[in-house]
Amino acid sequence: MNTRSGVAASAVTERSKRKYDDLADRYEEVYFYVADLGERLISLADPAPGTKALDIGAGRGAVARAALAKGCAVTAVDVSPRMVEQSRQLNPGIEFQQGNMSSLDVENEAWGGIVAFYSIIHIPRAEVISVLREFRRVLRPNGLLLLSFHQGQEIIHLDELWGEKVALDFVFFELSEMEDYLREAGFEIEDSIERAPYEGIEVQTRRVYIFARKPYHILM
Repeated sequence: MNTRSGVAASAVTERSKRKYDDLADRYEEVYFYVADLGERLISLADPAPGTKALDIGAGRGAVARAALAKGCAVTAVDVSPRMVEQSRQLNPGIEFQQGNMSSLDVENEAWGGIVAFYSIIHIPRAEVISVLREFRRVLRPNGLLLLSFHQGQEIIHLDELWGEKVALDFVFFELSEMEDYLREAGFEIEDSIERAPYEGIEVQTRRVYIFARKPYHILM
């Protein structure tokens, strides 16, 4: 693992798609703890029954299942076609789609809530506000975004993950930095949570979770 000061913006999504296709078979095994954490955070959001929720970067559907358990009507999107194929088999009650978070194939104001667990981490800093504006576009007024990421300033490049060869950049963000991006994209910050990593389970980096709401009127 090495740290770099920058990341190429071009072909990020295409590269991620190929690499997560390769990792699809290991994803559920490694992220078994995500469902419980997702359920606790979604409980904090307190969605109304029937809320249309969009899980972006859904992987094998752990967080989408947590949203479904809370009564949401869930659609899940992932960049990896193989991940989507496997997730449809694992989660017959959830609609899975292959898609790009920077250009969602969804009409304006279609969703009451968005969950994006560690999906923003492959987006270069220069493109983050644009992606957040896309999230805002598909959210209904007063809709809630739950965003999570690794805390820091570095960019970590991995050539190997879970025994598979990869070429992925992981972008870390400071809490105040991401809050500024969200405000510039037109969101209001409702709450922020920081936590230490789970020992022996996950990469030893601090984690941040932000609840941000799309206001009824965009602040200028």
